[in-house]
Amino acid sequence: MSDKKNFVLLKNGKDTATVFSSKQPRGAALKAAARGITDIRLRERGTNRVHVFKGERNEVDKPANAPDWLGDKVWKSNVKKIGVEHV
Repeated sequence: MSDKKNFVLLKNGKDTATVFSSKQPRGAALKAAARGITDIRLRERGTNRVHVFKGERNEVDKPANAPDWLGDKVWKSNVKKIGVEHV
């Protein structure tokens, strides 16, 4: 059995069709931030919890151990947890 959880992205207080899978809510929030979403609200499926994050992504130089096919710049996402709400 997989220990990954599914997190549904909320927009204007309503579920969207976007679902991120990760073991932790931060992993799902990083995936959302990588898509350019800044106000991240993720509802954990099967519970009444909504994880709230602020996200950003910055364009940085590629790491030294990056493969050759990767461009000179890559997107680096970062999130900060604001809190958990119960619905």
